[in-house]
Amino acid sequence: MLRRLVVENYLLIGHLEMELDPHLNIITGETGAGKSILLGALGLLLGQKSEGAVWKDPARNCVVEGTFDLTGLGLEPLFEELDLDYADQSVVRRLITPAGKSRAFVNDSPVQLALLRDLGARLVDIHSQHRNLILSSEEFRAAALDAAAGAGPLFRRYAAGFAALGTRRRDLAALRDEAERSRHDEEWLRHQTGELTAAALREGEQAELEEELALLEHADRIGEALAGLRGALDEEERGILPRLKSSETAFRHLQEHYPAGAEYADRLRAVIEELKDLGDAAAEAADRLDADPERMERTTERLNTLYTLEQKYRVADLGELIALRDRSAARLAAISRDDERLAEAEAQLAEAEREAAALAAELHESRLRAIPEFEERIGRMLGSLGMAGARFRIALTPRETLGRTGGDGVEFLFTANPRTEPQPVERIASGGELSRVMLALKALLAERMQLPTILFDEIDTGVSGRIADAMGEIIATLGNSMQVVDITHLPQVASKGGSHFVVYKDDDGTRIARLTPEERITEIAKMLSGSKITPAALEQARILLGR
Repeated sequence: MLRRLVVENYLLIGHLEMELDPHLNIITGETGAGKSILLGALGLLLGQKSEGAVWKDPARNCVVEGTFDLTGLGLEPLFEELDLDYADQSVVRRLITPAGKSRAFVNDSPVQLALLRDLGARLVDIHSQHRNLILSSEEFRAAALDAAAGAGPLFRRYAAGFAALGTRRRDLAALRDEAERSRHDEEWLRHQTGELTAAALREGEQAELEEELALLEHADRIGEALAGLRGALDEEERGILPRLKSSETAFRHLQEHYPAGAEYADRLRAVIEELKDLGDAAAEAADRLDADPERMERTTERLNTLYTLEQKYRVADLGELIALRDRSAARLAAISRDDERLAEAEAQLAEAEREAAALAAELHESRLRAIPEFEERIGRMLGSLGMAGARFRIALTPRETLGRTGGDGVEFLFTANPRTEPQPVERIASGGELSRVMLALKALLAERMQLPTILFDEIDTGVSGRIADAMGEIIATLGNSMQVVDITHLPQVASKGGSHFVVYKDDDGTRIARLTPEERITEIAKMLSGSKITPAALEQARILLGR
């Protein structure tokens, strides 16, 4: 419910704030005082677009802020869906800068205007003779009937089943598209997989082959280098090893007379052993070196095969080529299972269709059972509102396919003339008739549905006397179970509220004030007799207020 409304710098409003009652709030005021301006400010808060200049002072921001008590309304999933931080006491703010830029915030988080409209529709339900288009919504009509039938839990099960049905349909369509693409690609995939599999690709092979080919291509030079190293080490007269061995022997013979000779001999021995190992390694390498032309040709051919495949399939290296082979093989395997997957998805869809159809049939029966009492209660309420000859009927029309509201098309039929056949209410009813139908519907639904704050904008236009009093009683009854804000010009209706606000103008623009009990008597007397308040009007006001 709306607990507090603050308006700054909007049209004729410099500053206005009001604390609302959780039940029935009456707003009255003379024509031109600014009730419509207050309604426009609330519309901005709920996400309506601003049209034209909205500032009283064009140098300052226009700001409308509302504090809403959301306790028990079950709006947490909606906040999560809209990616907003939920709080039982939530603040919605709309700001329009002097440059005309609009900004909106929910609990200080910036939001898009479309999102604010979605949230606003769940917070405040505005009704006037010109705002009853909700009757054109089949979802509203079905929800109203289901609420009257006590079928809310059943409808939620159906809605979940219908959503699952949609998911199954999308899954099957995606599988069919995938299978079609796969069949189109199957021949190429089979060729690609066969070619890459036949190539017997192995991780690391390309690097090994490139190293081996480099060795084979330079085998002569490598052999010469190895032979030169062996000659430099082992030649009998000029080789390093014989000469070092001779030096070692000389120092061994001198160690008795030259103690340092032993150290030189040991160090020479270590060098000789290292060089000997080097020579042995060179000898072994030379023995292994094979400049076989056939081997080089085979290595070159294998590398060319790998290079050609990499170029053909536009991959960077052998690893990517192997990954491509594995992916292609996996896709081929999946193609072979397409028929099985499609059959499984079709079976799941058929099951989802059966479950949704069964729930839709339950909904249909529930609605059929609820229709007589629903029609009778709405008709009785319309009679109390001065339309004794009016007829209200509900028609269920089977659909060819299931929809969001089930297997039924739900129509509200109405006629104010007993000699005329009922027609869809949104097409045949006048503005005043629509208002009374909506009031009757809301009064009935308030018992069964968790409704948001309802604002009635002079829906009592064109009625008076006993009918006005009956309308006031219905609105007051609504206020017992929910928050209602009623902008009215009828004293019979105004006398029903617990909180009464009056909109007025002074030198600073449009203002609003909560009336004290005594001020309220005066205001209702003014509504009865005009600007000149008579003792009779004051007495009648006290009677209306039960004083």
